[in-house]
Formats: sequence, C-alpha cells, structure tokens
Amino acid sequence: MEESSAHQIKSICVFCGSNPGKNAKFVEATNNLGKVLAKRKIHLVYGGSSLGLMGCMSTAAHVGGSQVLGIIPTALAEGNFVGKTVGEELRVPTMQDRISKMLDNSDAFIALRGGISTLEEIFQIASWAQLNIHHKPIGLLNVDGFFNKLLSFLDQAEEENFIPHSARQIFISASTAEEMVDKLEDFVYKPDPVATQLDWSKGNSSKKRKMDLSLHL
Repeated sequence: MEESSAHQIKSICVFCGSNPGKNAKFVEATNNLGKVLAKRKIHLVYGGSSLGLMGCMSTAAHVGGSQVLGIIPTALAEGNFVGKTVGEELRVPTMQDRISKMLDNSDAFIALRGGISTLEEIFQIASWAQLNIHHKPIGLLNVDGFFNKLLSFLDQAEEENFIPHSARQIFISASTAEEMVDKLEDFVYKPDPVATQLDWSKGNSSKKRKMDLSLHL
C-alpha cells in the first residue's frame, strides 16, 4: 500500500475527561480547541457529555458554529451519568459500537486530559491504525506536559522492541490546538509493512493470508 498523502480534515473526534481536573490550564486549552475547530469549520465528534472538559469543548465548538455530534451508549444517556449531549446525539447499544461510530464519522482524533476511558479510546484507535484498519491521524494535545510520561513510555516500548517504529509514529503530539490541527492535516500515513498484508474487507472469510507474524501487538 502506498503512503497516504496529507488531506483536508472535515471532522475531528476528541477524547477527554468528563471532569474538569484541578488545573485551570486544561479548561482553557479545551475551550480553545473548541474555538479553533469552529474557526476552521471542522465538525466535532465526541462522547456526548455536557460535564467537565467534554462539556467545555463541545459547547465552545457548538457556540462557534461547528456541527457537533455526540455518540453515547444508551445506558449512559438514560442513566443521566454524563449530563445532556451538546449538539446532535447518536445513541448506540454498546461502548464498542460507540468507538466504531466515532471512527466512521471522523477524519482524525485528538486526546486531551482524561482518565481510563480517554486512554482506552485513544489506544484502541491507535491499535486499529497499527493493524491497518484505518489511516486517520491521531494526536495527543499535550497541555502543560500532561502526556510527557505517556510519550516517554511509548519511546521506551519502542526502544525495548515492543512497539515498532511505524506504530510509534502514529502518535502526534503538540502543546497548542492550532499546532495540533496543523500537524494532523500534514500527517502522512506510513503503514507497517506486515500490517499491509491484512485484508479486513474479507471479514470472516475462511481464506487466510499467510503472514510474517513479526507484527508487534
């Protein structure tokens, strides 16, 4: 497969916390990301909450004129755990359906400060990129060095040969929203040579391609 060229991004899925955190810098940066998306006429896809950073970002984008799509499992929506969705709401049966719909409706992904769910979401999307399921850029908005230790972990995992260089390059980092969007738009996909042997269009076909199983997962 040839490398994918840089492209125009029309929608970005953002993963972040449903809590505001203790540092006001994160709230300011999240609000600014929503404004930047609106200024660049980029649609927002997110997890459907009005609380914490999720609510701050979605409100800023919506007020600024961006189309906002909140994708949320029915159990969370009906349980009133995360407040009301800002913008259009799409309810899905499961968490897995949620991440799949996010992938379908987004051209790129950004993670802000958050907890276990935020990390789970961005790493699942990154894992799918490594497996050649999609070629969409993935960014960590590293405000005030929040992701420094995570980035160091990824570097160490690459050094110890648990993550191939191609997979390490999946993660883009930037300290401001403007720089983050610029880097996402300039991203060029460089697939793992082994992963290109995977054909996901075959689904459950009984025919299996012989592969070099040196792909690091």
